[in-house]
Amino acid sequence: MKKGLLTMAGVLLTVSLVSAGTTVPVLAEEETTLVYGSGDYTRINPAIDEHGEINILIFNGLTAHDGDNQVVPGLAESWDFDDETNTYTFHMAEDAKWQDGEPVTAEDVKFTIEAIMDPENGSENAPNYEDVEEINVIDDHTVAFKLEDKNVAFLDYMTMAVLPKHLLEGEDMQTSDFFRNPVGTGPYKIESWDEGQATLVKNEDYFKGEPSIDKIVFKIVPDDNAKALQLKSGELDLALLTPKDAAAFADDEAYTCYDMKTSDYRGIMFNFGNEYWQKNRDLIPAVCYGLDRQAIIDAVILGQGMPAYGPLQRNIYNYEDVEHYDYNPEKAKEILEAAGCEMGDDGFYYRDGEKVGFVISVSAGDQVRIDMAQIAAQELKEIGMDVSVEIPAQTDWAGQMAFLIGWGSPFDADDHTYKVFGTDKGANYSGYSNADVDKYLTEARQSADPEVRAEAYANFQKALAEDPAYAMICYIDANYVADSNIKGIDPDTIMGHHGVGIFWNVADWTIE
Repeated sequence: MKKGLLTMAGVLLTVSLVSAGTTVPVLAEEETTLVYGSGDYTRINPAIDEHGEINILIFNGLTAHDGDNQVVPGLAESWDFDDETNTYTFHMAEDAKWQDGEPVTAEDVKFTIEAIMDPENGSENAPNYEDVEEINVIDDHTVAFKLEDKNVAFLDYMTMAVLPKHLLEGEDMQTSDFFRNPVGTGPYKIESWDEGQATLVKNEDYFKGEPSIDKIVFKIVPDDNAKALQLKSGELDLALLTPKDAAAFADDEAYTCYDMKTSDYRGIMFNFGNEYWQKNRDLIPAVCYGLDRQAIIDAVILGQGMPAYGPLQRNIYNYEDVEHYDYNPEKAKEILEAAGCEMGDDGFYYRDGEKVGFVISVSAGDQVRIDMAQIAAQELKEIGMDVSVEIPAQTDWAGQMAFLIGWGSPFDADDHTYKVFGTDKGANYSGYSNADVDKYLTEARQSADPEVRAEAYANFQKALAEDPAYAMICYIDANYVADSNIKGIDPDTIMGHHGVGIFWNVADWTIE
């Protein structure tokens, strides 16, 4: 057992055995601890911020997802749907408690979803619940949601973490100290959160059963390369690594490598609020044709991924028959020249006296995105576009020209499409707007008929391909590396964005 798998109490204790009149050494039970290499957290606020691997350890939703990404019971043991009134009624477990001992009630559910729906709170999750017309508390453990229109993804969205009304009522949902010391219902609870790490201990009163691992430490290691070094040294027991770093562990029996499929894609997101794209939006297809996606996949993620042409390639509603923008530098140049661009002496195109090109912003610490952006920039330079990469300390959504974005969901097709590409939706950081896209996404979420949904999503994907919001690059695999003593990780689950999903069954994990 390596350094990271701590045996905090595995020491010999001296106990006086009165009956024997002697002193006998007794071995205390080992306290197991798993140290996970985590990205940074400034707060733990699932209502406002979508992406947080730690959320599922601390909180529960009314529903949950299993290893096949299907909806299963969470805080709700069962539910009914009234088709005539578009009403979902959830029947909650009566033995669930907050980690401070208070009972979980339907009022907590109502409070949480209303907080997300309140535009003053600025939640990027708000579009998931915009169809909610009424929330009715029937009794302490029964709550009903009446929807204005059908939303077949609603049960997926009810995996949203329920928050405690008794601790958050009247608090600012953006700045409350609660989100630095959250109290949930989940299998683990916060013991401490210091600079650089959060320590969670198992919730012995967890309503679904006490977890096996005693402690899980989320150690903040924002740099990808540092995660690999700390895993090798035994400072970490589990981490999501780059494919290049994960390869170094493949032949070491002390580690288990999990090369997991994801719905997580990467692409160049254009900021349509930027003046440059307001004048040069017609050049975006040239950017799309100018990317050698397979070369990027081979160089950056060692072939562990697939070229991307749309946001639903790992979904049952993917529509193959759209423009894939396969690498075609000559066609890219034809588009530029047809738009009035002329090649200058410096090897770059000019339009109306202005050099054609832009800056791709990338988040610091994400080496995969940085490498992808740099190769993409070089490929676009080769077709005559002056493209460069910057790594700002903070993302300037309004001011940047483009961003190396990532999205993708393994759940209902509505997730990470409606709120990402819909006009003025909570996660539409590009300012993209297309009336046909809006129409087809709405049609798809309002029908439970698979044939109707398939046609709507096909039309959505065709409209998006004709007017790209992003220059899609690739889907990436999730390369988790774990100490081999950790058992219970599900290697077959299709991961979500940022590899989120690995902890779906963490209460069942063990350390040998």
